[in-house]
Amino acid sequence: MAISTIILNRFTLKYELDLDFVLIAITSSLKDYRLAFKINRHISKDFARIEDLSVPLASSGHSFFSRYIYQIPESETDLFLLANKGTEGYLIPEMKNVDYFILIKNFIDQEDIDQLISGLNAIPEVVVAAEVDPGKLKSKENLIF
Repeated sequence: MAISTIILNRFTLKYELDLDFVLIAITSSLKDYRLAFKINRHISKDFARIEDLSVPLASSGHSFFSRYIYQIPESETDLFLLANKGTEGYLIPEMKNVDYFILIKNFIDQEDIDQLISGLNAIPEVVVAAEVDPGKLKSKENLIF
């Protein structure tokens, strides 16, 4: 009689989200298209509306969030203006007091970020604009697209 030994190897799959972007939170009572217009006018950007961001939510299916893009011509940097309030909830529920986010992919230098934040805060209808660490957000996976 042969005795077999079965050894089971257990693998744990760990993954880390690629948070290679800068996030700026904006509080403003403006509608998304008015905010994009004010940003374009006051700080010389060219945000244009693109297809809404669709995010699956556990409780209510999908929620859609308005989205605008500005691509810096001389680099591969993309800036996205995202509404925090969507059709069925919040993009980042733990930050319900924030109305919009600017997500910057392909990092620009800190001086440019500081100038952008200063420019946003100079818009009269913007209550506050500040950089946020995306790594500290519970819902950071909603920002990966």
